[in-house]
Amino acid sequence: MQLPEDQLRAGHIPTEIYRQLPPGTDVRRVVIVQEAPRSYTGPIVLTLVITAGAVTVLLVIAFVAQVVAGAAVAVLSASGGIGYTINRTSKRKKSPRALSK
Repeated sequence: MQLPEDQLRAGHIPTEIYRQLPPGTDVRRVVIVQEAPRSYTGPIVLTLVITAGAVTVLLVIAFVAQVVAGAAVAVLSASGGIGYTINRTSKRKKSPRALSK
């Protein structure tokens, strides 16, 4: 029993607490209340919620920027101010047989 917590669990009153008791106090009726250990659940959950919120905000901003850019290209191409084409044809290499013929 070297730690004060061990003394309190065993029902012993440490001397520094015993000195603070008023004279004539029945030591058998003294109740010592300890503070509960700190819980880290709250700060961890708060950190996860803040991180998830920041990721969500960034995804929404990226989606809105994509929609605005698409709308701007559509308006400019419809008004004749800009042309935007997507070429999906692939350039295939010719086989060596086709080149020799």
